[in-house]
Amino acid sequence: MTDVVVVGAGQAGASLVAKLRALGFDGRITMIGEEPAPPYQRPPLSKKYLLGEMAVERLYLRPESFYAENAIDLHLNETVTAIDRADKAVIAGGRKVPYDHLVLATGSVPRRLPPAIGGALQGVFTVRTLRDVDGMAPEFREGARVLIVGGGYIGLEAAAVAASKGLKVVLVEAAGRILQRVAAPETSAFFRELHKAHGVDIREGVGLERLTGEGRVSGAVLADGTELALDFVIVGVGITPATELAEAAGLEIENGIRADEQGRTSDPAIWAAGDCASFPHGGGRIRLESVPNAIDMGECVAENIMGAGKTYVPQPWFWSDQYDVKLQIAGLNAGYTRVITRPGEKAGSVSFWYFDGERLLAVDAANDPRAYMVGKRLIDNGKTASPDAVADPETDLKSLMKA
Repeated sequence: MTDVVVVGAGQAGASLVAKLRALGFDGRITMIGEEPAPPYQRPPLSKKYLLGEMAVERLYLRPESFYAENAIDLHLNETVTAIDRADKAVIAGGRKVPYDHLVLATGSVPRRLPPAIGGALQGVFTVRTLRDVDGMAPEFREGARVLIVGGGYIGLEAAAVAASKGLKVVLVEAAGRILQRVAAPETSAFFRELHKAHGVDIREGVGLERLTGEGRVSGAVLADGTELALDFVIVGVGITPATELAEAAGLEIENGIRADEQGRTSDPAIWAAGDCASFPHGGGRIRLESVPNAIDMGECVAENIMGAGKTYVPQPWFWSDQYDVKLQIAGLNAGYTRVITRPGEKAGSVSFWYFDGERLLAVDAANDPRAYMVGKRLIDNGKTASPDAVADPETDLKSLMKA
């Protein structure tokens, strides 16, 4: 009997084990996760769950009964401490778990503030796990003062929830603008104005010097000398791939666990999927931090464990919910040379189209599902659109797919 062991009980791992059973895999499947909860969705944590609009059970990717019903041996609240590649086993809970195929779906970990600048004070939170969000939820009292460090999507989503609940929000971004790493100035400007309209105090080009307080955070000193009185802090300064276990086992690391086009690592018996894995793409290597990538790569690795020999070809898409705005992103904008702004059909809707010359790379669509749908189909099918046609408000977007 073939043994598959999956380390990590997140979206990638859960998608992989479900796909294995759907494909008829009849060997043993063991999935080991560090958290006490069964595999769950992470995106709603900083949105509906934090707002109190979603019960914890609705976060679960599958009913808890699914795993037993499908003969998936799910071990929760357990840490894999080592991989014995010679013996083909992982060490977890003081025991050895043998494998024929090992899948590392270890995800990522949030960057934290150094203890030297107050990162270890009570009242300083990150947004990654159920435990994180459950810990910060009591802080969301009307009138409370919160500092959000980081102007990426996680920080902006947390700011939106806090402002919606009547908190006094200051957001600092050390870079010149919010979303600088991931979006064009046009998208940054759209969200800057959105947050300012909801009372968020956004300070760009201003870093955090240190947090202050005795035991618990009570204030902050910014790089420009500004002092703030605070009740709590949310840190959203990015994530890093969880590669420690792979590194200790001697696997190749390159911006994550280095995998080939099928998801196989430098050890042919070990695979990687999701946030933790980098893979070949467009003549280079990329690592994607998204739910669709975790699902698609997890399922692709499941197929390859079954012998499909399938190359993983990502079709990147992302989303972010802030206030009443749903941002949908299709494609990857790296290397863009121009951005075309196209107003949507409804008030407040807009899309930003990224081009490298005449080639469409990506679309950011805010409350504009039609622009997102058209852009995604073009990009997924390797097609482009005329920049002039996109810029012309008289152009019917659907006609772009026929060109």
